[in-house]
Amino acid sequence: MSTAASVALASFLAFLAGFAVARRRPELPEGGWKDRATFTTLHIAALAAPSLRGGLTKESARRAVRHLRALLGTHALAITSTDAALAWDGPCTGEVLEHARTALASGRAQVFAGEPHGAVVVPLTVDDRVVGALAAYDEELSAALVRTVTEVARWVSGQLELAELDSSRRRALEAEMRALRAQISPHFVYNALTTIASFVRTDPGRARELLLDFADFSRYALRRAQDFTTLADELTCVDRYLLLERARFGDKLRFTVQVAPEVLPVPVPFLCLQPLVENAIKHGMRAAGGSGRVRVVVRDAGPEAHITVEDDGAGMDPEHARRVLDEAPGEGRGIGLANVDVRLRQIYGEDYGLVVETGLGAGTKVRLRVPKTRPSSL
Repeated sequence: MSTAASVALASFLAFLAGFAVARRRPELPEGGWKDRATFTTLHIAALAAPSLRGGLTKESARRAVRHLRALLGTHALAITSTDAALAWDGPCTGEVLEHARTALASGRAQVFAGEPHGAVVVPLTVDDRVVGALAAYDEELSAALVRTVTEVARWVSGQLELAELDSSRRRALEAEMRALRAQISPHFVYNALTTIASFVRTDPGRARELLLDFADFSRYALRRAQDFTTLADELTCVDRYLLLERARFGDKLRFTVQVAPEVLPVPVPFLCLQPLVENAIKHGMRAAGGSGRVRVVVRDAGPEAHITVEDDGAGMDPEHARRVLDEAPGEGRGIGLANVDVRLRQIYGEDYGLVVETGLGAGTKVRLRVPKTRPSSL
């Protein structure tokens, strides 16, 4: 969170705590009542936040509305969308939707006098787009109440914006996964099937084994993926891929896979290794004589698993490697590397992107590291 956002949040909580003190002070004991009011405000906000992070729906509004009413201490509270009352707590009047429509149309807070309760209605916004309204009903409509309902509506809008960001992030990851599946080269599929066909007459048993390997690889790579899989499953996919490529290239392709057994259950992003191995084979086979060596090593590093994929091919200029990682997924020839790099940084943070060590004639080593625990936000 930025400094400005932290200051704004602190100011908001302090304001709400002060309002809670003003409305509830007679019920609190002497000494420590400010601390109790602040704690109550923080606690209620924490209870309401998870529901709001699910977006503005009937279910999320139903779960959040009673906490927000407790936060404000009003006679009743309602949450609406742009065309319906989603949830309410306490005896609201039948004019909730009418009040909300007035606030939604104006885009500003509205105050409605009435008997026995008046109303303060504030629009809820996401990216400057009005998506609903927060309506508070109370016997006394003071300036402090109007300010407080406005601040709570701003906080609710902030939670809804975070929900929208989470949704956008998930959609982006899904799009990148579709691009990554598309990156599984049609040439590889064609070459694998052609290789299998070449064994049908000369070695039917080998052809059958390779066909099963191809089926296993395809089922894994093209399945409806979740965000995460285990490192064991990811390595099984890599193993099938390497067996198929070895059948194609024969002894010209040499590979080794070294894995620390204790990291096999570690959760990793789906299809985070196969594109790196494919890239290593593609470049590794460019070595003199059309042969190459690929080495995959997975080490236990305390709270993380460290993975390297290395080839002894022609290598590349380090500046070119940097440009490959800077390309947006789907642009240029580096879609596999760029896609994996972007997904790692989105999931774990900027410090967890790919590290590429290479040089002309020096081969290429790609390093990545993943925490052993799945991020709680996913």
